[in-house]
Parts: sequence; C-alpha cells; structure tokens
Amino acid sequence: MELRVLKYFLMVAREENITKAANLLHVTQPTLSRQMMQLEEELGVKLFSRGKYHIVLTDDGMLLKRRAQEIIDLVDKTAQEFSRDEEPLNGEIAVGCGETRNMTFLSRKMADFRQIHPMVHFSVYSAIADDIKERIEKGIVDIGLFMEPVDIGRYEFIRLPVKERWGVLVRGDSPLAGKDRVTAQDLKNVPLLIGQRALVQNELANWFGDIYEKVEIASTFNLILNAANMVKNGLGAAMCFSLDISYDNLKFIPLFPELETGSVVAWKKNQIFSKAAAAFIDYIRNTM
Repeated sequence: MELRVLKYFLMVAREENITKAANLLHVTQPTLSRQMMQLEEELGVKLFSRGKYHIVLTDDGMLLKRRAQEIIDLVDKTAQEFSRDEEPLNGEIAVGCGETRNMTFLSRKMADFRQIHPMVHFSVYSAIADDIKERIEKGIVDIGLFMEPVDIGRYEFIRLPVKERWGVLVRGDSPLAGKDRVTAQDLKNVPLLIGQRALVQNELANWFGDIYEKVEIASTFNLILNAANMVKNGLGAAMCFSLDISYDNLKFIPLFPELETGSVVAWKKNQIFSKAAAAFIDYIRNTM
C-alpha cells in the first residue's frame, strides 16, 4: 500500500462520494475509482458499498480507515521530528490525557515550557487510559496522563501531587442532592453510570462490597461531559471524579467512605523521543 493511495482512501471515506473526493484531490474520477478498486484487490476485501449517489464503508473499510489514519498520523509525526532545525527547539509533542484535575498541573507545565521554547507545539488527545496506552505503544503519543488504577509496568512515570476524589454526579432534583456525602447503601436503588474501564469498575466494586451485585448499571461512559448530559436527562447518577467544573442543575457529592485515586505522567521505557519530547520530559522531572 502506498501512502498516497491511503490518503486517497481517507478522502473518499470522508466525502462518501468518488466525484467530490476526486475534485478535492485534483485527480480524475476514473483514476480515483481505479485506485480504490486496486486497493480492494490488493487487500482482498470489499471496502465500499456503492450506491447511486454516495458510498458507505463496509466493516473492512471502517477498519482500514482507522488503520490508515494511524499510519498517516505516524508518518506526519516522524516527518516533523526530522524536519526540525537544531536551534531553536521546535516540533510537536503528542500528549494523551484522561479527565483529571491533574490536567491543570500538566497544562501549566506545557505553558511554562512554551515560554522557554515557543517554537514547540503540543497535540493533545483526550481518551481513557487503554486508548492512550495503545497510542503510546504505536508511537503516536509521546507521554500520557493516566488516572490510576492503570498498568504502567512497562513505563517510566512521575506521580502527580493531586489526588482525585470519587463521588456521584446527580440532578438537582435527585433525593441524593441534599446529602453532603453518599454511601453504598444510598446508591443501592439508584441507576448508575460508571466508567468503561475494567480496572475502574473493579475499584468501584471493591468500594461497594457485597452490595455491588445489586447495583443497577444504566450505562457506561468514557468522558464525563457525555455522562453529565445523561445525568441531566434523567438516565441516572454518574460515578466520577470531582473535576472542579460546575454543570447546570447538577451536583457532585463525595463518596463515604472516601475513595481517592492518584494520577501519573508516564512514557514508554527505552523509547527514543524527538528532541522536543525528550526536553519536555526532562523539564517535568526537573521542576517537580
């Protein structure tokens, strides 16, 4: 597979129309159609379901779209790393992060670092820990901000100072809204929204104890903004961290007994980084 053809494929997938994609790529429609058919032949799969006016990706097409985007991102990142001048320090630093109050700490480090090296820029990808680790393993992300529990046995890391406090996010008209803290018994008959990660679910199961088997899980989520929207619309109460963010007509109530978790900034051991990424890691280490 050629990178050029993968870029053509991504444009077709985005536009869902060969003619529109061909115009944007400045190639003829027959040429682009032939390239896509040759790509299908090369891979031995059908990538598109072709209709009269638009095309839709098959399951194999969706997989290739994901892989092709990862390949293009990695190629672009590599090109940036090798196109830098020696001075001043420049280039991109890719950061993966979960939703945590320690993003305040990392944001300040990023801002301070750019005061010293203004030619450096950051690319921030927000996701759960499992997605961030996958991107680190593929070389797409340089460092990750992880909320524990997380398996970082293959990583070097710095533990961050702020502990994350668990609680529930409820509507203002919820019977729980008048409480200063909630117990497992309080949540026994409440539909709950919990995080998707298995390690997080295990952590919550330990906090609930035997009651966990009787807990009603209404939905799982990976980002708190969507969870807050579901809470607002009556799906249930979301078990999450306190992010010091206010939501209209929603209230965060801490758990009792208290449940806290830490956060770490981590990167792959023995990884060869760009000069910008290596300098940023050293900066974090030396300014803790």
